[in-house]
Amino acid sequence: MNKRLVFAFVALMAVPVALLGQEKPPASSAPPAQSIPPANPITASEKGFYSFVSSAVVGAAQKMPEENYSFKPTPEVRTFGQLVGHVADASYMFCSQAMGEANPAKDIEKTKTSKADLVAALKDGVAYCNKAFDSMTDAKGSQMVKFFNFDLAKLTLFSINTAHTDEHYGNMVTYLRLKGIVPPTSENQSAQPPK
Repeated sequence: MNKRLVFAFVALMAVPVALLGQEKPPASSAPPAQSIPPANPITASEKGFYSFVSSAVVGAAQKMPEENYSFKPTPEVRTFGQLVGHVADASYMFCSQAMGEANPAKDIEKTKTSKADLVAALKDGVAYCNKAFDSMTDAKGSQMVKFFNFDLAKLTLFSINTAHTDEHYGNMVTYLRLKGIVPPTSENQSAQPPK
C-alpha cells in the first residue's frame, strides 16, 4: 500500500471516533442525588474543623519524645510541654464558657510536666470540648455570652478555641521540625516524591 492510501484510511477511521466523542450521554430520568444537610450545619461545620485541628495537636503531642518536652527554641517562649498544657487549659476555658459552666480544669500548663500527664490532659480537654459541641445547636450557639468584656455568640467561642488551637499547632510544628520530626499533618505529604 502506498502512503496516501494508508493516510486516507486512518483519516476516515478517525472521523467516527471523533464524532462519538462529541455525543452527549443520554439524559438520566432520575434526579441527581442530593445530600441532606445536617440539622445544625453551623455547629456541625465548627465541630468538623475542630476535630481536624485538635487531632493534629494531639498527634503532635504524642509524636514529640518525652526528653523534648522541656525544649524551647529561645528562652522567651514556652517549652513544648507548656504549649501542650496551654492548649489544654484554653480548651477548658473556651468550651466551659460556651456551655455556661465553671471551668473544671485550670493551670494544667503550670502543674503538669510529664508527657503522659500533658497528653492525657490535652485529650481530656479535647473530649470536654467535643462534649460541649454535642450539646450545642445552631440556635443555642447564637446565644450571647460575655467574654473578656466582649459580647460573643457561643459558637464564636468555639471558633476562637479552634483558631487558638491551630495557632499553637503551628508553634508545635516548628518545635517538631527543629527536632527533625515530621508533623502529623505533613506525614502523608512527605511520603510522596517531590514534583
